[in-house]
Amino acid sequence: MQKIVIFDMDGTLIDSKKDITLSINSIRKAHYNLEPLSEEFIVNAINKEVRNLPELFYGTKEYVKKDKIAFEAHYTKQCTQNPYLYEGVEEMLKKLKEHGVKLSVATNAPTPFAKLMLGSLGVAELFDSIVGADKVNHSKPNPEMLFEILDSYEYDTTKDSAWMVGDNSKDMLSASNAKIKGLFATWGFTPQTDFLVQLEHPKEILTIVL
Repeated sequence: MQKIVIFDMDGTLIDSKKDITLSINSIRKAHYNLEPLSEEFIVNAINKEVRNLPELFYGTKEYVKKDKIAFEAHYTKQCTQNPYLYEGVEEMLKKLKEHGVKLSVATNAPTPFAKLMLGSLGVAELFDSIVGADKVNHSKPNPEMLFEILDSYEYDTTKDSAWMVGDNSKDMLSASNAKIKGLFATWGFTPQTDFLVQLEHPKEILTIVL
């Protein structure tokens, strides 16, 4: 019997809002001469189930190629400057690993950024796989990302157990769509939720999974 825990990254494992805000605002200023957006606005926009991010961030109907290229260049250098693991996350991951729990990441961020950021924080090696939105056709709340991870473990619904830990509704809906358990992390970007299973601290995952 396997125990599998799939984690969202931003707002669940790490606080990354400062760097992504700096990179978005650099494009706003350089390409559109727009005033900077707040961290709160950017986090709320990213976490919405339905939104048009290029319109919210740059006032364009879709991402312009030069904006995308400039953002990726800026964020590649910026993304490891200020992120930090939430309190208790590293200890929780290591304890799960010690008990043979399978760990992976499913993030709507591009995979290269996710690996870079988690690597800079010294926890990338704890995960069997880190899957970003660029690796699938449909990002969360579509379950495709989760299915790819579960398939890599040869997940058997009759004997294995799996959980998705995330900080927004897209994570919980992806868990529901994949027919696995969803655990909502309230220590991250979304402190309040209506979802049934809410966690106030990463150590609560140990009680549930172990």
